[in-house]
Amino acid sequence: MIADKMVDFVNNSSAIRAMFEEGKRLAAIYGAENVYDFSLGNPNVPAPFEVEKAIKDILLEEDSTYIHGYMSNSGYEDVRGVVASSLNKRFGTTFTEKNIIMTVGAAGGLNVILKTLLNPEEEVIVFAPYFGEYRSYVGNYNGKLVEISPNTETFQPNLPEFEEKITKKTKAVIVNTPNNPTGVVYSEDTIKKLSAILEKKQQEFGTDIYLISDEPYRELVYNGVEVPYLTKYYNNTIVGYSFSKSLSLPGERIGYLVIPDKVADSKEVLAAANVATRILGFVNAPSLLQRVVAKCINAKCNVEAYNKNRELLYTSLVSYGYQCIKPEGAFYLFVKSPVEEEKIFCEAAKKHNILIVGGSSFGCPGYVRIAYCVGYDTIVKALPGFKALIKEF
Repeated sequence: MIADKMVDFVNNSSAIRAMFEEGKRLAAIYGAENVYDFSLGNPNVPAPFEVEKAIKDILLEEDSTYIHGYMSNSGYEDVRGVVASSLNKRFGTTFTEKNIIMTVGAAGGLNVILKTLLNPEEEVIVFAPYFGEYRSYVGNYNGKLVEISPNTETFQPNLPEFEEKITKKTKAVIVNTPNNPTGVVYSEDTIKKLSAILEKKQQEFGTDIYLISDEPYRELVYNGVEVPYLTKYYNNTIVGYSFSKSLSLPGERIGYLVIPDKVADSKEVLAAANVATRILGFVNAPSLLQRVVAKCINAKCNVEAYNKNRELLYTSLVSYGYQCIKPEGAFYLFVKSPVEEEKIFCEAAKKHNILIVGGSSFGCPGYVRIAYCVGYDTIVKALPGFKALIKEF
């Protein structure tokens, strides 16, 4: 018999992954070219050419024992130094390799830092809509997830409710900007107000509240939009980053945590995160990919391809009668369902071989997420189906 906790996890398994599997089933029936899968944030833009070159160069130039062997839990010192230097150059920070822990993607990093920080029943606040796996990550360590209801006009964080829901048990707050699923970038004004609330509550309760900034989409922004770097606004900020989207490497599972010296008990937090990396079974981030990202730290993915998709899909859907805020980053549209129960809408979409994900998975029912990290032709072919679908409602 499986563990009681796993029963709930299985019963509430990811709707995103379920829809992805449904896409494979439909593709086997109708042909992959006739199925329009907008369910999963799986980048279709190829990795930059620097990535493949780096892999070849490393394998040709380096000793295989050196490439594939163990290193410290935090990762290679020189790789962490490259990451720190890049951040300092871009954001005016003063990190060293000691502030960086290489991780098994953003998900691995989030699990490491939550294991590091959370005691049972301590609270982690998230702003709806949010990446649904946060529920499971917090649950892994017997924490309590506290949701802040969405501001569906702007999808900026609902700060009045946030302030009300912070308690003595609040240990961490997770923010995700550019946001999955809305594509919204939290403004500097929002970040300043959020930080001021956290400072006030820390003083009120005499506790440390950690702000965890989950940033896999930082590089995917449009029209020159600036994404504030949160360590500059709030001392107790920890950053989780992934190269999954910025270098189109989701299956390679490589990212990092930034734990600044200004974080409360930073030495202890860093030491505990190192141990958490090992005892969670990650041991260390993939060795080859650490070397690769160090060589490709300045490489860029083709954001313009995503922007082209964004413009076509957003403009078309709005012209058909869909309601949606235009995303500033990431590669998702978060569209209001024409019926209150969005699952009905998602099921109807499947009749047109269109796969989308209900907003309930993100703590925001009544909406659907459409991932436009697909081929441009896929969008073109899917548009008649989207047009027919909205007419049905």
